[in-house]
Amino acid sequence: MNDARAKSHLEIGTQIEVPFVGRWHYSRGEMIADGIVHAVGIVLAIAAGSAFLALAAFRSGPGEYVAAVFYVVSLLTVLSVSLAYNLWPISWPAKWILRRLDHAAIYLLIAATYTPFLAQLNTSPLALPMIVIVWSAAAAGIAIKMFLPGRYDRLAIVFYLAIGWSGVVLAGPLVETLPTTSVVLLIAGGIVYSCGVIFFAWKGLRFHNAVWHGFVVTGAGLHLAAMVDCLVISRF
Repeated sequence: MNDARAKSHLEIGTQIEVPFVGRWHYSRGEMIADGIVHAVGIVLAIAAGSAFLALAAFRSGPGEYVAAVFYVVSLLTVLSVSLAYNLWPISWPAKWILRRLDHAAIYLLIAATYTPFLAQLNTSPLALPMIVIVWSAAAAGIAIKMFLPGRYDRLAIVFYLAIGWSGVVLAGPLVETLPTTSVVLLIAGGIVYSCGVIFFAWKGLRFHNAVWHGFVVTGAGLHLAAMVDCLVISRF
């Protein structure tokens, strides 16, 4: 992309109040790699998510099952919106709408990931307040991304991580209540997500977007595996 085209694209972004500053041009190879990562993630999420929900229907309670459904739906929403946003042409105004949805959906996925696990803490007085706090924080993050697009982007990364690791407050009850394998998978998923943020921020690295989304797919897969272990395998 030459300077004139880059400038015109920046102007388009500014006109619709999305002051996004980042790495604009990705090579064809980078776009293909990113698309493949998303496609693999979506296919695996549909296959594994469907199998998980089919098995969980006979092993989990109504509330637990609703939380599990919401996680699978949220995961598919995040991957689908991300695919559309990242492959959409820069010069099209719809890309900036997709950007809002893409960044807002991350908060949705974080809250949806926590809910099935926090729902297991029936005896902890902090479980319900924690669910309320996580969802309130996620709602605030979604509102900022939807109504103040392009602002506080660096702060948003910190906010994502803060909400994601807020569960350490209930580390004791979670370790005591959840199966050991579920806890290990849950922590592993959080570590993978956190490490992936390095590549998300490393704009100068070729294929950084594909690598970042690879970490997302892997982290989400580990958390889905934790739910399978918690709501299905451990109950046989």
